[in-house]
Amino acid sequence: MRAQQPVTRVPTFHARRGRLSSLNRRRLALLGPRFALRDEVLAAACARRAAGRGRVVLEVGSGYGAAAIAYAATHPSDVLIAVDVHPSGVARTLAAADEHGLTNVCILLADAVELLELRVPGGALDAVHLFFPDPWPKTRHRRRRFVSPQTLDLLADRLTGTGEVLVATDSPEYAAYTERVVRDHGGFTAGRSPRPSWRPVEGYEAKGIAAGHPAIDLRLVRNG
Repeated sequence: MRAQQPVTRVPTFHARRGRLSSLNRRRLALLGPRFALRDEVLAAACARRAAGRGRVVLEVGSGYGAAAIAYAATHPSDVLIAVDVHPSGVARTLAAADEHGLTNVCILLADAVELLELRVPGGALDAVHLFFPDPWPKTRHRRRRFVSPQTLDLLADRLTGTGEVLVATDSPEYAAYTERVVRDHGGFTAGRSPRPSWRPVEGYEAKGIAAGHPAIDLRLVRNG
């Protein structure tokens, strides 16, 4: 089933200000079309999955692409869709995918929720990765958190019957919040999980470890 039209909602991200370098502008212009998510690419990936030849995975908020590139490189049979709203991060991810010669990754400058609503059919995804999302620690901002009853509804529809959401955070409060929201929602079962061996220790995870806040990994399994 195709997604419904988006509804009015609170953004889960904060747009960064700043000029995009000429290098990153070139990367977006030259590499963006090559790694774009086309409907036929997604359909072919779903067909391969149905035949038991790989999975379709979405990474929400892929940042500079370290985890996305590592996953695609170590899971060549899978198709990884990396989406982020920040042009500089998307540009660097495009450059890394090109440097590694990857052919199983799609990279988009987009709002992940809008992508899910408008481009991803029901049951198309095997997994969603949400690594170190903005925890929005202030009480008045918590409605901006990506994990919410509304996004869980959306993810439950877009995932396969045995689909999963992998969440990583260095905020114990965000981890507890996620577990509570998932429990109240009822569409997923949440539990702590081992850190994926393929995920590099970079970016927010490295900063958290340096500050004495190791990552907490959660696995949310769709209740088929």
